[in-house]
Amino acid sequence: MAADKPSAELQSWWMRIVFGRRPRRTLVRLIVLVVASVVIFGFVLIPIRIDGISMEPTYRDGRVNFVNRLAYAWSKPKRGDVVAIKTTGMSIMFMKRIVGLPGETISMEKGIVLVNGGPLVEPYVVVKREPWNEPPVRLGPDEYLVIGDNRATDRVSHYHGTVNGRKLAGKVLW
Repeated sequence: MAADKPSAELQSWWMRIVFGRRPRRTLVRLIVLVVASVVIFGFVLIPIRIDGISMEPTYRDGRVNFVNRLAYAWSKPKRGDVVAIKTTGMSIMFMKRIVGLPGETISMEKGIVLVNGGPLVEPYVVVKREPWNEPPVRLGPDEYLVIGDNRATDRVSHYHGTVNGRKLAGKVLW
């Protein structure tokens, strides 16, 4: 019987460390934590892995970020927001910056974005710009013009253009 006593004490000690003095309260906390994690990381924050150089140097290839799906539930996207754009569902998305808002006329001359004829100040474009030229495009009532921050690549190999607001999955954090 004496041999069982240290084993029972050890088990009791470990139970107290793992579950605390109130195991029911610990179990409730654990359930709340699991449910909150499933809701937050399943429906609100979507993890994405960056694949490509179109957003460099702001966002580096291979890094992981989160998309806040509720960012535009109560407000409209703003110029300068970095957004995730749904392509074939939620598994593959583009990550681009909004430079044109609904109702605006956007064009590019020698790599400079022009909004309604005036140049757009883009402090996030820090690399040399290629001399892209795009004709003026008038955006519809729910259209946004998106483009990556890395303008040193050839225009043809760089996805950019108009996106319907329904295709915006959310705002990229950080």
